[in-house]
Amino acid sequence: MSPDHLANLAVHVGAGTLALAVGFALLAMRKGTPTHRRWGKVFCVFALVVSVSAAIGTVFFRFIPVFAVLTVLVPYQLVSGWRSIYTRDRGPSRFDALWTLAALAFALALTPALLSPSNDAGIVAYASLGALFTLLAYDTVRWCFPRRWFASLWRYDHVYKLVASLFGLLSAFVGNVVRVGQPWSQIAPSAIGLLVILCFFVQLRRRGTGSPAIAPTRAVP
Repeated sequence: MSPDHLANLAVHVGAGTLALAVGFALLAMRKGTPTHRRWGKVFCVFALVVSVSAAIGTVFFRFIPVFAVLTVLVPYQLVSGWRSIYTRDRGPSRFDALWTLAALAFALALTPALLSPSNDAGIVAYASLGALFTLLAYDTVRWCFPRRWFASLWRYDHVYKLVASLFGLLSAFVGNVVRVGQPWSQIAPSAIGLLVILCFFVQLRRRGTGSPAIAPTRAVP
């Protein structure tokens, strides 16, 4: 392994460890507080560093299908999930459209490689690619939603995308470290993440659309 590869791997592992620690601490925090927002930004920064280092590793050192998909899926969820806070009044903006188009372009570029028999992508990679295309389809269709819907939908959007990003990082960690029970041991974090998201959705539903469960922040232009 070259020094450059080792350095990139050290950044990737270090940022990933910190992102997981901060992310799971956020799950236990009271939502909508200044502390939650501050540490949420920290989580996003670490997770984006993980994604960038993963992209560097995929392009320059070793192509692994499932991690290539997660390299697109996780940062897409991170940025669009964070953006939902600032677009709750008016819905998605031009930036969001460009972000969706960029992710779609990368997803389409990865698809032939994943479908190639020589890569043996595996069920986890296919499931991750399916999740990415499903999310892109939703983010495209939401342009047809009435603007008033986003006042309540942004909370669900924010919860799903950021919690899914956290468990996507955990799934990648398990895929790299745990060699027992694959691929199911790598699928398990994603399944647990969906249950956590469902619990948050139920809480939001019970508290109503005006719930302070995730308190809004000041929108920016």
